[in-house]
Amino acid sequence: MPQGYKSYLVEVEPGIKIHVLEAGEGTPIYLQHGNPTNGLLYRKIWQELPTDRMRLIMPTMVGLGFSTKIPASDHTLENHVRWMNEALRQINPGGLVYVGQDWGGAVGLGALMRSSELLKGMVILNTGFMAPKEKFELSRPHAIAATPIMGEVLLENVVSVFDRLHETQGDPASIPPEVAALYARPVRESGNIKGPLALMRMVPTGPDHPTSPLMSKVEAYARALKVPTEIVWGTRDPILARLLPAMIEMYPAARVTETEAGHFLQEEVPVEIAEAIERVVAAVEAE
Repeated sequence: MPQGYKSYLVEVEPGIKIHVLEAGEGTPIYLQHGNPTNGLLYRKIWQELPTDRMRLIMPTMVGLGFSTKIPASDHTLENHVRWMNEALRQINPGGLVYVGQDWGGAVGLGALMRSSELLKGMVILNTGFMAPKEKFELSRPHAIAATPIMGEVLLENVVSVFDRLHETQGDPASIPPEVAALYARPVRESGNIKGPLALMRMVPTGPDHPTSPLMSKVEAYARALKVPTEIVWGTRDPILARLLPAMIEMYPAARVTETEAGHFLQEEVPVEIAEAIERVVAAVEAE
């Protein structure tokens, strides 16, 4: 862990607390991870950024890391958006630059949609917040997760999601066992391992999926944004690499940095991500 950080809990509703890592002071940078990681996913980027002039805010989604664990049925996009919005409201960062990956896309932008005065610029990593208009073909792991009983047996008992993280990378060595443990240990030690599978099942499979109505609203909000934007993408991501053309279509003016990284590109290309953040901050400050 880098030196000089704060670690605290924000109670977003009775019994539900979000763990937040924070470092530095200056321009607020809201960095949102996804499934099944936690705020530590941004530790390498943190090391690359000037914390004497940037305030890095790294909250962990409910059900993961050291945030409150909940029943599988409580993992809905609406709940996660509401909780994260309340966390941001209490943290009260002011105008910020947002960075999001995986579920950090829909959850982070969904939270900002409800406090739209906060968003001044953004860096989009491998994520998806486009609501499917027709049946959506899931990645193989997500298709397994979506299957009742089989998902529980294979992904919670036979093999852990955490033990397969390296397989989603451009360089599998970028997530060795000790790094996977940063994400796995707090979930396993909590006694409630339902979060990762439930979050995989939140991925919409079509317009009739429970996630799709709110995802449509997030997509509409995201499409209408006119803030300094960059895209940094891992082209070897077996889950989301294919969504890059759609993201470029959504943000045609955005600078795009394509990398050989995989899904958790924060572990592979932190320098490229940090550089994009610095450029967006500079653009925001120049406005």
